[in-house]
Amino acid sequence: MKEKLPLSKQIAYALGQFGWSLLSGIIGTYLVFYYIPTEKSGISPVVPQVAYFGFLSIIGLITMLGRFFDAITDPWIATLSDRCKSKRGRRISFMQYSAIPFALFTVLVFWTPIKGISSLNALFLTVTLLLFYLFMTMYVTPYFALMSELGHTPDERLNLSTAISVTWFLGFAASSQAPVLWNVFVNMGYKKETAMLIAFSIFAVIGLIFLLIPVFTIDEKRYCESTPSEINMIESIKATFRNKEFKIFVFSDLVYWLAITMFQNALLYYITILLDKPESMLSFLLILLGVGSFIFYVPVNFLAKKFGKKKLLIIAFFFFIAVYVFGFFLGLIPISKTLQAYLLVIIASIPMAIFGILPNAVIADIAEYDARKTGNRREAIFFGTRTFMSKVGQMLSMLFLSALLLLKKNGSNVLGIRLTAVAAAIFCFLGLLLLLGYNEKKILEGISDAPQDEKGTVTYL
Repeated sequence: MKEKLPLSKQIAYALGQFGWSLLSGIIGTYLVFYYIPTEKSGISPVVPQVAYFGFLSIIGLITMLGRFFDAITDPWIATLSDRCKSKRGRRISFMQYSAIPFALFTVLVFWTPIKGISSLNALFLTVTLLLFYLFMTMYVTPYFALMSELGHTPDERLNLSTAISVTWFLGFAASSQAPVLWNVFVNMGYKKETAMLIAFSIFAVIGLIFLLIPVFTIDEKRYCESTPSEINMIESIKATFRNKEFKIFVFSDLVYWLAITMFQNALLYYITILLDKPESMLSFLLILLGVGSFIFYVPVNFLAKKFGKKKLLIIAFFFFIAVYVFGFFLGLIPISKTLQAYLLVIIASIPMAIFGILPNAVIADIAEYDARKTGNRREAIFFGTRTFMSKVGQMLSMLFLSALLLLKKNGSNVLGIRLTAVAAAIFCFLGLLLLLGYNEKKILEGISDAPQDEKGTVTYL
């Protein structure tokens, strides 16, 4: 057994999450808003605003391609990480070399070589977005696998998952401050597009600093069981999907990501169109969402240990369905529109806290279960496959979202924006049905009570 990770190293590990959450939050929150601008945004279109076959927009196709590329590279990067024999360890080495390009391409995604609407801008966006996703995967997949190895018991893994949930929300909340920052530069006389680019560049530098904190402070060899796997990618993926409980959970997770991505990317439209509020309000609402979630982090950690992760995830699905139904009626309810916005994020903070903590802990438990059962430590491929499935969900979400936003050939149609909430609620209900089939008891018993031989392999009847 390797050394237990001290608190200072747990904090250092969690700070890496802040870095990549900040960078991914910029892309996730502002990409569609920037490239499908509304009349009120003050942003000039730079790619053709057309839809093919009535629903396939250029941005939808580009983001779908990006997510597809991102998804298929996850198992590849995961396998390379599992098989890595670097002196620095299987995970840290990947995180080190991907950090700088990850931050760089976060900014380049919003830079366009041609002024005005041009197909060349669409091509440049495609290339930079693919590279952004590649280097994000090279950092994030080994990062999550490292959590499974740094935590040596279910409770330790749950605590690490709670810690990175805190920094995830902090990073996402920090990214939400971009409108505040870019408005500073707008007031200084810069064009809106230039001001946004400057703001994103500042955040990218901050994100890079945090990405490198765990790289230079955690000795992977000291705290992790880092025996390289000898299984190739195809066989590793097949073995992963032979785990029934993983397969059930990961498909439920896919549908969850489809719903939450649609909600995340539509939130700015809910604020500016349905509620007729300034885009800067997003910053305050996301801070409120983060603070609301923080309040529930400790209770979620405690309740998960007492009642199990599955029950809390089921409750979270019900809360999300309520949030999305409420989102459909935004602006129509006879109460203050500001109050409607507050209620939306307050209700959402409960399921966001639950889903922010528990899925990673579930995957870590399943990976440990599989390692004991088979004798092969393939933590990265479990997280990589989970990330692959989640990105498939995000990819499909962007397709649905862009189609709905272009029902009237622009980003301002009210009906399409409301329908994004309906679609998200339906997807959450499907995710709930799938989760009911997950056998949590089997996994927890397998990593705590099953007899082991001298090699640490569990014998199952």
